[in-house]
Amino acid sequence: MALNSYNYFITILVHCKREGISMIRFIGVVVFLILYLILSIPVFFVEWLIGKVNREKRDYSSLRIVQWGFHVILKITGVSVTVIGEENVPDEAVMFVGNHRSFFDILLTYTRCRRLTGYVAKKEMEKIPLLSTWMRYLYCLFLDRENAKEGLKTILKAIEYVKNGISICIFPEGTRNKGEELSMLPFKDGAFRIATKTGCAIVPISMNNTSEIFENHFPWIKKTHVVIEYGKPIYPKDLDADTKKHIGEYIHNIMLETIKKNSELV
Repeated sequence: MALNSYNYFITILVHCKREGISMIRFIGVVVFLILYLILSIPVFFVEWLIGKVNREKRDYSSLRIVQWGFHVILKITGVSVTVIGEENVPDEAVMFVGNHRSFFDILLTYTRCRRLTGYVAKKEMEKIPLLSTWMRYLYCLFLDRENAKEGLKTILKAIEYVKNGISICIFPEGTRNKGEELSMLPFKDGAFRIATKTGCAIVPISMNNTSEIFENHFPWIKKTHVVIEYGKPIYPKDLDADTKKHIGEYIHNIMLETIKKNSELV
């Protein structure tokens, strides 16, 4: 009886310790993000000046600055990452396609971008001060999911970016998937026009366990192991007519199979 009570007490202490660390991680991320955005105000001006002289230099310095900030946030979370197939990413403008279960999906993938890459984000993020400024610097696009005409404009802008050598990353589920871990929402086919109209490679990014960082136990952040696999590039011109017509479903099936396979590594 006494032994059972002691074991129960120890279990409670361990649980409280873990919850305390999770709370500290959450506070650490929030504090760092606020300080980063505030202290970056003068950096915007410096980057603007650099852009007046050399636009490409400004683009890449902005990329590295944001990647550094994301690296720090991921360090605070304690996340460990297993990366598979990164060598599959060709050294050219591509369309990255990822499954989406967590706010941290963007941080996990953006820190690994070697080339300029713009992300397609929901329209609401355009209203966030300072953060939206960095996003515009980095060729991110804001998609209005309720307005088909504006959505088409966003896709056309993304096509223009790819033609100019800037990769685009999109989450074609359209929103975060809050369902079962080994599942994905249906893909929005319109997103794939970026690849079919430019001929660029589609690189699937399949992610496992990212929602375990934060969303599964909101508002705490827990130390987590995630798996990211970059699939082999898929060029629309290499697909037969029927597959190309249903390219969203084709990519969806490839990624779902990969996610199920990698669940054993988590």
